[in-house]
Amino acid sequence: MSASLGRAAAALLRWGLAAGGGGFRGTGVRAAGSGGGGRAEQLDTMVKKDKVVVFLKGTPEQPQCGFSNAVVQILRLHGVRDYAAYNVLDDPELRQGIKDYSNWPTIPQVYLNGEFVGGCDILLQMHQNGDLVEELKKLGIRSALLDEKKDQDSK
Repeated sequence: MSASLGRAAAALLRWGLAAGGGGFRGTGVRAAGSGGGGRAEQLDTMVKKDKVVVFLKGTPEQPQCGFSNAVVQILRLHGVRDYAAYNVLDDPELRQGIKDYSNWPTIPQVYLNGEFVGGCDILLQMHQNGDLVEELKKLGIRSALLDEKKDQDSK
């Protein structure tokens, strides 16, 4: 991890916890099973089944690495509660299979509307530059950060 990404992820996590975080499981978050194996057809079905799909180490309630935790926190900050989460630590074939499927070497991996977005670094960048708000809007998901900004503007 680059030093700047590490600092940004740590700051995001501190901010999320200070803002009332702690419980990572929101309404609608599904800790999904592996779906079996790492075959491309099964993975294709998994990534297209929900609007937001995350392959992570651990679960949204208990991420097992800082990068997975940062992805969960970013989604939580945006108010994304309804998404499928697959724990790659439960299934070595799934862990390797999703890397092969996306041609991306690391976990976590985020998919929006069946399209691979990237990992923690990409999602963090999209969060910081506002692209994530726009991508969520395309999915019919209103970012909670828009409501926060509206509240701040009215003060």
